[in-house]
Amino acid sequence: MPIALVLEEKNKLALREIDLPDDVGPGDVRIAVDTVGVCGSDVHYYTHGKIGPFVVNAPMVLGHEAAGIVTELGEGVSHLAVGDRVCMEPGIPNMASKATKLGVYNVDPDVRFWATPPVHGCLTPSVVHPAAFTYKLPENVTFAEGAMVEPFAIGMQAATRARIKPGDVALVTGAGPIGIMVALAALAGGCSKVYISDLVDEKLGVAANYGNIHPINVTKDDAAEVVRAGTSGWGADVVFECAGAAKSVQTALEAVAPAGCVVWVGMPVDPVPLDIVLAQSKEIRMETVFRYANMYDRAIELLASGKVDLKPLISATFAFSDSVKAFDRAVEARPTDVKIQINMQDA
Repeated sequence: MPIALVLEEKNKLALREIDLPDDVGPGDVRIAVDTVGVCGSDVHYYTHGKIGPFVVNAPMVLGHEAAGIVTELGEGVSHLAVGDRVCMEPGIPNMASKATKLGVYNVDPDVRFWATPPVHGCLTPSVVHPAAFTYKLPENVTFAEGAMVEPFAIGMQAATRARIKPGDVALVTGAGPIGIMVALAALAGGCSKVYISDLVDEKLGVAANYGNIHPINVTKDDAAEVVRAGTSGWGADVVFECAGAAKSVQTALEAVAPAGCVVWVGMPVDPVPLDIVLAQSKEIRMETVFRYANMYDRAIELLASGKVDLKPLISATFAFSDSVKAFDRAVEARPTDVKIQINMQDA
């Protein structure tokens, strides 16, 4: 049996053998996993044992941000070859569902997503995955960058939903990993300038290392006022709310320009109030984001072009044998940490 990082129950991780699906069926590929990123959802399952209705009721392998090498092809696979360097989209929809047929497979109720109970994740040396959701990496994109495509795809989804026009000014509330990814996607999508707000200077400092990303510490300045001052009083053409906090939800509505767009990316733990009258008075457009659909190809092309550089966001890399330490580091939530990764080939 393979070794994997297993969440036994809340607050209990083990690196141990576990029986996992191993048959390479038609349309599948086997992949030797090289790099896996530690996502906030993985950490939340570790520390809380659940996210909303998804509850860890049995041991579950963690991990869903991954890249590796194809080692075996299933019948009918022609767009990949053994030895290809790839990254894998972790959500597998029901190909017969209405959502999939409409091209919005991310909201398919039947989607099976790595490391979402009861589906096992990819923190194990080898996985079997549908070839249709396995993407070849260009030679100049590393495995570490390939494992970052998954969170960057969320940023791509948000930027696409915003319908950015060249020269738009944006505000991102929340400078966590997803907030920074959204900011980079917004710039790549045509924004001339992106403001980003947070409570922590260290997080804002990481984002500010990129050109045309302007930090706002909301313990010192009002984000909406800063944005208005920088736009001759008009406001942000697009606001991406990535913090999922009640105060930042209100900030998004205050900062957005008349007839602008707010994209809701962050997920509040509990319901939050929404100032509908303020939204109506500006006649703003609202969009929501849940994961992504048809974004991997575009994200990989942006990385290969050099227009987006995610390498500075990799804060630390741990060996597979130190996976528990990697998760404990992520639980610390150090203010300068953005993405922790695990190298599966480094035992």
